[in-house]
Amino acid sequence: MFTDLPKFVFFTGKGGVGKTSLACATSLSLVDAEHRVLLVSTDPASNVGQVFETAIGNKITPIENVSGLDAIEINPEEAAAGYRERIVDPMRGILPPDALRSIEEQLSGACTTEIAAFDEFTALLTDNDLLARYDHVVFDTAPTGHTIRMLKLPGAWSGFLEAGKGDASCLGPLAGLEKQRTRYATAVERLSDTALTRLILVARPRQSALNEVARTSKELAEIGIQNQQLAINGMMPEETGGDPLAEALLQRDKIALAEASPEVTALPSTTFALRSENLVGLEALKRFAAGAADNVAAGQGSTMTDKDLPTLGSLIDDVENPGKGLIMFMGKGGVGKTTMAAAVAAELAARGHEVLLTTTDPAAHITETLAGGINGLTVSRIDPAQETARYSEHVMATKGKALDDQARAMLEEDLRSPCTEEIAVFQAFSRVIRKSSKQFVVMDTAPTGHTLLLLDATGSYHRDIMRHTGETQGKMVTPMMRLQDPAQTKIMIVTLPETTPVLEAAHLQNDLQRAGIEPWGWIVNSSLAAAKTHHPLLQKRARSEREQIAKVRDELSRQYAVVPMQAAEPVGVEKLKSLCLTSDNSAAA
Repeated sequence: MFTDLPKFVFFTGKGGVGKTSLACATSLSLVDAEHRVLLVSTDPASNVGQVFETAIGNKITPIENVSGLDAIEINPEEAAAGYRERIVDPMRGILPPDALRSIEEQLSGACTTEIAAFDEFTALLTDNDLLARYDHVVFDTAPTGHTIRMLKLPGAWSGFLEAGKGDASCLGPLAGLEKQRTRYATAVERLSDTALTRLILVARPRQSALNEVARTSKELAEIGIQNQQLAINGMMPEETGGDPLAEALLQRDKIALAEASPEVTALPSTTFALRSENLVGLEALKRFAAGAADNVAAGQGSTMTDKDLPTLGSLIDDVENPGKGLIMFMGKGGVGKTTMAAAVAAELAARGHEVLLTTTDPAAHITETLAGGINGLTVSRIDPAQETARYSEHVMATKGKALDDQARAMLEEDLRSPCTEEIAVFQAFSRVIRKSSKQFVVMDTAPTGHTLLLLDATGSYHRDIMRHTGETQGKMVTPMMRLQDPAQTKIMIVTLPETTPVLEAAHLQNDLQRAGIEPWGWIVNSSLAAAKTHHPLLQKRARSEREQIAKVRDELSRQYAVVPMQAAEPVGVEKLKSLCLTSDNSAAA
């Protein structure tokens, strides 16, 4: 796998590139070399437990039948509950009930949830007693945008606390934060120490993924994380047997690598070949770690019929019927949400509708995916930095206008808190949702965990409004009410035809249903079962997809579509629109 690894090893990259598989397999390799390893997931939508087929959760848990390997999945909600209790409990019996309730309310938002998870993350970097038990700590991180924010937070909070001004309500009372200040400073120091920390940037051999690597590498180098390595995962084997799809996939991979930017080619790299089996379970992971052959029987490809593989175009008519509304694409990173959102938006615009295509994903590339324009289609993005700057300027121009110089300085300092971003992004999200009452708004969301935090903020706002206005406000429509109304919002869950992505998408659906939001349909993307191929490796992968597509059809959604694996990345309006055809189940040429 990888050699000469330091104490801390981070796997990061776009969603769906195989970070978890590589992190788990690397951990097994280190254990085989008699090293003691702690495997940490910082992804709010973690699937480390599913890969090892072990219940892990928010506590350090030994992995069965793997001596020397422990794991923990940092669960934001559990972390937030523990965080609140640590702050509030010492005050019980000292402060009056009203004061305690006020503090608990301050600590109930999505910002506190993020900070609590971050607090556990920094503890794993700085707890010397804990670290003495392990030779390596391997981090399987959330998709890139969320991870960059996580890795920047130690510096952001260090700077905020160093100033010693303002009131970071999501952290709790500022008194006694010396411990956090010291911890965050230590975390910054260890992340930037090349002898202690290595960051492995994982990418598929795809242009978009490699562009993401270049951006990420530069951003992380700017905050001091210099020890970086590239892992190319899922490279198509050279032997194609004359299969057109296999040849096209191989050429696509080679061209993407040949056209990679200097920032990417300068990184030391390791390549891993495409495999036919799903990397779930200890035996499959061991085969991957050892470079052994897959354990999937050869066959004649997929026997699924067209009826089992409805096209994306078959969903468009029902989506179009209302003539307006919000269409949100959700799912784990790397499943193709941006491409699916762009395809549906382009098709609706081609049918004569006014469409706004937008994204809440810091790492999304909508403009590059469209690679051009179409009449009726407007593109925007909710950029956290821009929204935070806009929100801060508005607060200073309104609330700050009547304040004296000292009070204005304190307000300005408060607005430098990383918590401000949560409020600003939520307000931008709400503005976009309101536009869907007059036109189509197609929204490409951030990967699952980050989106759920945004929806949590939306729900908190809804509860606050209802609590303060009461049930008499019959005309009041909050953003959450729009999301819960199927006449106004259609939620599309996007996944891949593999065991873990489908399981993760099912968990997302459960989370949405608990919030009163019922997904409208599912899209199974990049399916070899829906493509035509006689290549043995691709046929094996197609065979392994059948069970998952059947699960979506029979158990998870009344409406679904299966999009074939594309021989070339669907970039540009015409290629995107071709994904919406109702009669072509073959791979695009």
